[in-house]
Parts: sequence; structure tokens; C-alpha cells
Amino acid sequence: MQTSMISAVFSNFLGHAPNWYKQTIIAFLIINPVLFMVDPYLAGWTLVIQFIFTLAMALKCYPLQPGGLLLIEAMFIGMTTPGHMMHEIEVNLEVLLLLVFMVAGIYFMKDLLMFLFTKLVIGVKNKMVLSLSFIFASAFLSAFLDALTVVAVIISVGLGFYSIYHKVASGKEFHSDHDHTSDDGVDSLGSNDLENFRAFLRNLMMHSAVGTALGGVMTMVGEPQNLIIADKAGWDFVEFFIRMAPVSLPVFVFGLLTTMILEKTGWFTYGAKLPNSVRKILTDYSEHMDKSRSKRETAKLVVQALIGVWLVVGLATHMASVGLIGLSVIVLATSMSGIIEEHALGKAFEEALPFTALLCVFFGVVAVIIDQGLFQPVIHWVLSFEGETQMVMFYLANGVLSMVSDNVFVGSVYITEVTAALQAGQITRDQYDMLAVAINTGTNLPSVATPNGQAAFLFMLTSAIAPLLRLSYGRMVMMALPYTIVLTIVGLVATYVGLADATQWLYDMHLIEHHTATEAVSGVVSH
Repeated sequence: MQTSMISAVFSNFLGHAPNWYKQTIIAFLIINPVLFMVDPYLAGWTLVIQFIFTLAMALKCYPLQPGGLLLIEAMFIGMTTPGHMMHEIEVNLEVLLLLVFMVAGIYFMKDLLMFLFTKLVIGVKNKMVLSLSFIFASAFLSAFLDALTVVAVIISVGLGFYSIYHKVASGKEFHSDHDHTSDDGVDSLGSNDLENFRAFLRNLMMHSAVGTALGGVMTMVGEPQNLIIADKAGWDFVEFFIRMAPVSLPVFVFGLLTTMILEKTGWFTYGAKLPNSVRKILTDYSEHMDKSRSKRETAKLVVQALIGVWLVVGLATHMASVGLIGLSVIVLATSMSGIIEEHALGKAFEEALPFTALLCVFFGVVAVIIDQGLFQPVIHWVLSFEGETQMVMFYLANGVLSMVSDNVFVGSVYITEVTAALQAGQITRDQYDMLAVAINTGTNLPSVATPNGQAAFLFMLTSAIAPLLRLSYGRMVMMALPYTIVLTIVGLVATYVGLADATQWLYDMHLIEHHTATEAVSGVVSH
């Protein structure tokens, strides 16, 4: 009886995850307290690596459960405290509100998004032009919206395309109920096209995700850490854009060139074409929707377009916190579309809330990183360099850490340390401004290497579309690799060769002005 009960508990533990995965997590939980007693610093890095492992295995088991177990244990053995985790959540409350409300708000605008993107995919038959359109649109939107919002849009569109084709390939009508997570109903001829369609959508998803990084680095609202850096440095929207331009603009151009080369050569599984049968189904769907669209449905599209304008204007002018603007989108879109039942509202939150919970666990791991001083040796080492070499080392150190940790955390830690160095008289204000550029570009560009670095990539990996498109952690890393290499090298060269001269030219042309040391925000938080 005892053996069968133990067997039952083990079977329930992490559900249908593979046994080797369950055993690995149990081994982590056994090892960590022992390691913490021997060497807290080593135990801290071990926990970070273990957490990265749970993210890498996201398709075997959602990372919230195993990552959460590791964090709970870390708190019990003293790696960090619930109070510190709560502080990290409070600091990042805007990011959480963004996820909860903005992603849900986009859900209520999916009719308009499907209409626009269906026209784009059907209308643009050249895959290279289509890919460039997706990456350019993602970059442009990410410069004004947050990257997570843009990825939520792209996921919504991709999921819409996939479900339409899957439904028809399973022998059903456009408006029939259908489970698109099961391929049982897809006939053998359709299954080949389905695989090709998955590859096609994977290409567009990855191009778009990289586009959010290209656009996100340019403006102070593009990524959460940009806001933190701009706030510390005392830069406004225009100054932030101008100061980043010597690095961000060359990187953007080379990013687009990389897209063209990948689509032309088919390297790294890019270049997948939209199967003719799928194009026909999407065309038929578009014509069917155009013919059957009632006056009320047309009115919905018009209202959603107006709400879209409010969304861009509200975010670009920073009228309110991103999450609150998302909440306003929910209220406006639902009230003007007649969605007033609680259960109808609930569906919009299904996609974002598991990831919101996961991000809270992530902030707990950030608290461990701070309490155990895991990045301190790197920061002190980098500050020991001077001139262009110092900028390059900051760029590289930020880049490497952003590949394995959250770039919001890395950027905020580094700008805080550099602000402290400025106030201590270790660096000049002009040096500080150049280092702020190196920190911002370093956290935004190399971090495309893994889903760990960018919340937008992680959101895509853990979303409903990833298993449907067979978009695993390893595949994301592999498909991002050419972009990682190009963006990192071009950013590095631009920082080392052009940043100092270009910044001096901007001063000479009075496009930007010198700041005084006292203008840096003095609120440096120490833990």
C-alpha cells in the first residue's frame, strides 16, 4: 500500500511531464539546501541555471510549477526573503499591469487585427517582402508600444491563421467549433501542408520577435528598462532616440539585411513558403468574412480602428501607465462591442495570467540574484576599464548577462551602479551618458539570443501558439542565432568606433546638450 501511495504521489507530481524531468527537479530540490550551506554564492548561480533549465524545458512542463518550487525552497533556506521579492514585484508593477490588461485589451481587438493581417498575408505573395513587412511593422510598433504588446498582437494573428486552416483541413466550416490542438482530424494530404504552414508561421513569428528588439531599443517606451535608464539620466523621448541613434540605426539596417539574406538562402529553417492550399483557404475565409459582414460587425471594426489610434497616441504621449491604457482599451472595446457578460471577459485573460504568475516567480529569482550579489564581481570588473574599452565592456557584460537573465533586471542593476559611480565622482557626466547608451543597447540587442533575455520572447515561448507551431526553446535559440550574431557585432562595432564621435557631433550640432552630474536621479536603491 505504501509503495502504491508513493507511486501515486510521484505520478501526480508535475502531471504528465517525463519521469526524467520530474527526477531532475527533485534532485535540484535535494541539492540546493546542501549547496547553500557550503557556498551561498555558488548555490545562487546554481539556482539561476536551474531556473533557466525550467524555461528551456517549457514545452515539457510550464516553468511556473518547477520554477516556483525552486523559489519557495530558496526562500525557506534563506537565499532571499518574501519582502524582497515583493519589492521587486512593486518596482515592476507596470510590467505586470501591462501583461494583465494590455494583452487582454488586444484580445478584444483581434477582429481588426485579423482583418488587416489577413489582407497583408494574402496580398503580399513575395515571402521576402512579407517578412520585411512583419519585421518593420513590429519594429515600428515596438518603438511606441511595449514589445510584449506587439508580440501579443502577432501571437493573436498567428493563432487566428492557424485555427482557420486547421479547421478547414479537418473538414469543417469556418464557423464550426473546433479543437485546433489535435491533428487527428487532418487528412494525410493536409498534414503535409500543415507542416509547411507551421514552418511559414514560425518564420513570421521569429522575424516579428526580432523586430520588437530592433524597434524596442530606439525609444524610452520600447522596453521597461529604457524607461528606467531615461529616468535616471533625465532624458526625454526625443533625446533618448537621438542618443541611441548612432547604435540603433545601423543595427536596424543590418537587421533588415539579415532578414533578406535568411529568406533568400533558407538558412536556419527560414524561407518557408505559404502553401497554395493554405493561401486559398485564407483567401476564401477573407472573401467569406467580407460577404457575410453585417453593419454591426463593420461598426465593430471601425470602433476597434479608432481604439487602435487611441492606443498608439496614448502610449506615444505617455498619458498614463501602459497597463492603465490597456485597461481603458478593455473598457472601450467591450462596451462598444456589446461584450458585457463576465464569462465572455474571462477568456481574454487566459493567455496572459499564467505568464504574469511566471514573471512574479522570475522577480523572486531576481531577488536571489541581488541578495547573493551574483553580478557584483562583474560590475566592479567592468568599471575598472576606461574610455571606449569601458563602453564596449559594459555593452558585452550587459549582453552576456541579458542572454541568461531578464534584460529589464540587468539594465536596471547596471544603470543604478553607474549612477552611484557618477555620484561618487568615479566618472564624468559625459562618460555616464555614453555608458547609459552602452547599457541600453547591450541589454536590448544580444538578449535576442534566448527567450530568457527578453520577456517578449519568453511570452511567445510559453504562449498557446508555441506548441502548435512546434516552436521549442532550442528551435527559438537556433532561429535567433543569425540575428544574435549580426545585432551583437554591429552594435559592438557602432559602440566602439562611432558612438563617441557621433555623440560629439550631436553636441556640436546642438541636437543634444551636455548635462550636469547633479541631473542624474539620486534615488539609488541598495539592497
